[in-house]
Amino acid sequence: MILGLALTAAIYWPGLSGSFFFDDNPNIVDNKGVQPTDASLPSLINAALSSPSSEFKRPLSSLTFAANYLLTGLDPYWMKLTNLVIHLLNGWLVFLLARALIALAQRAVTIETQRTGVIAALIACGWMLLPINLTGVLYVVQRMESLANLFVLMGLIGYVAGRKLMLTQSNNPFSSQFRSDWGGFGICAASLAIFTLIGLLAKETAVMLPLYAFLIEWVLFGFYRRPITPSQNTHLREWRLISLYTIGLLIPLIVGLAWLLPSLLRPESWATRNFTLSTRLLSEARIVVDYIIWTLLPTPHALSFYHDNFVISTGLWHPWTTLPCILILVAMAGLVLVLRQRRPLASLGIALFLGAHLLTATILPLELVYEHRNYFASFGLLLAVVPLLTTGLSRQASQPAQGFILARSTTLATLLLLWTFETAITAIAWSSPLSLAETLATRAPGSPRAEYELGRTYIIYSHYDPSSPFTAMAYAPLERAAALPDSSILPQQALIFMNSRMHLPLKDAWWTSMIEKLKSRPPGVQDESSLGALTDCARDHDCDLPPQHMIDAYLAALSHPNPSARLLAMYGDYAWNVLDDRDLGVRMAEKAVKADPSETTYRITLIRMRVVLGQTSEAMCGYQQLALMNVGGRLDQELKSLLDMIEAHSQPASTTKP
Repeated sequence: MILGLALTAAIYWPGLSGSFFFDDNPNIVDNKGVQPTDASLPSLINAALSSPSSEFKRPLSSLTFAANYLLTGLDPYWMKLTNLVIHLLNGWLVFLLARALIALAQRAVTIETQRTGVIAALIACGWMLLPINLTGVLYVVQRMESLANLFVLMGLIGYVAGRKLMLTQSNNPFSSQFRSDWGGFGICAASLAIFTLIGLLAKETAVMLPLYAFLIEWVLFGFYRRPITPSQNTHLREWRLISLYTIGLLIPLIVGLAWLLPSLLRPESWATRNFTLSTRLLSEARIVVDYIIWTLLPTPHALSFYHDNFVISTGLWHPWTTLPCILILVAMAGLVLVLRQRRPLASLGIALFLGAHLLTATILPLELVYEHRNYFASFGLLLAVVPLLTTGLSRQASQPAQGFILARSTTLATLLLLWTFETAITAIAWSSPLSLAETLATRAPGSPRAEYELGRTYIIYSHYDPSSPFTAMAYAPLERAAALPDSSILPQQALIFMNSRMHLPLKDAWWTSMIEKLKSRPPGVQDESSLGALTDCARDHDCDLPPQHMIDAYLAALSHPNPSARLLAMYGDYAWNVLDDRDLGVRMAEKAVKADPSETTYRITLIRMRVVLGQTSEAMCGYQQLALMNVGGRLDQELKSLLDMIEAHSQPASTTKP
């Protein structure tokens, strides 16, 4: 196992020198909240509540980013190294959990006790080296996923340990066995409750811990108690655990569905997506089957990171693989039942894999495909497959033929070499922004995001020098990305941004296609980010952008029902600072606050605008409302600055920027 940890560290080492990437930018690079100036309580509370990636803020993950920043600044190397350490810790926990589960399976299948550690080590080493888990390490923001699963694995190990204690029972309430029984139950309950809550602070996927524990209980323990006396040949149900799962799993599931379903059944919940609830469910059947292939038999083109060119299923035969994939998943669910007695590890592994995708591959309107969603699910697959490929497990009367043993060993060795090789070459590609962009564009030639990221990387390497060879290289991938019908406006924004910064002509076609895309569908996060980048460039006088084109773009984006607070705030920023239209700026800021009352940034901007306009009474009212949101003193500095500003501005009509 130690060799496996060392090999994993060596394989990933080249990738640590890479840069921030994709969603790292809004969550870390552009998020000042995780870049505190000190380790004071208000700064840390502000960091914990600063994540834009979720309404639940994922405070524990944000605090780890802030800790990295306080120690080493905004250096991706140390953040990636922290991710690698978490991954290695997870690998060790996978080993401990797998060893415990294999030992439990001895009740149904005779396994040589001395080989359980070897099989567990093979599972853990294979899991650490799986190419599909690479983004959990080298993609900094996916620390959220790996950190959440750190606590999931701890919780499962604690549950299994507590459950084993419960198997030693006694009727005598004064005996040590009786105390161990109730102590074991306490460990089970505490492991589920405490580690689920801590994991949720890192990412919402930790909510799956009780389900995973339930599957382990169902397959390996069966909710039974050991007979009280040796002569008793009947099993007693463990009603304490049944009650625990009723309270901790079944009731929250019912409440959660009752809360989510009404909104999910409304068409507007899917307005920003190019799929509906039904087409998502059909598509996810194919995606989950793809995950199996990408995990066990990965190819570089399959693990391309970008999957925005995935063809959505619109019917059982469109595309034709939809129905077969549904049948495959149904068959896998059936295998869980069939194999439960004879092959409990295979049954449990399949159940854990399928269960891991119940959150992200069903009814929630998330993006369709992400490789990091298999960070825990891949453990389930290896738990199912590796023991079947490991030789010398059975003590039964007839041993497998020597040729069959060799075939199994060769298959496992080949898989381990394949996973190691592909993770190694991908980690090398992640070692620099240029090699990563070129590699991913090659792997996903039809992906708008891959083409955009390649063009954007060329722009960065050009240093905005029109004579740089990278400048000429940037146009082709950006033009290709812009021409794809399902792409966001990122490519158009990059072309406009680049030429404007370099004082080169702007094509009207870029503006026209961008505005048409904004009119044709509600803007997504990438569309909003694009408009925000252009606004920042114009406000900072780095870009000379035609105001009417920018207004038309914003009006097109705002023409759809229920525009986001972020979009409203950006238009207010542009109106105030670029158009010098104070009335429009204030109206947009007011709408942003109304659309998202919990976001303090919009309130601060509105207060500053009112102070500049001499509306001190309205500004003070907004200040008092903001003060009520000062949890733990996280807004102390902003409140002091605003109060000083309100007191200093007794005259209306200032030209100060908000």
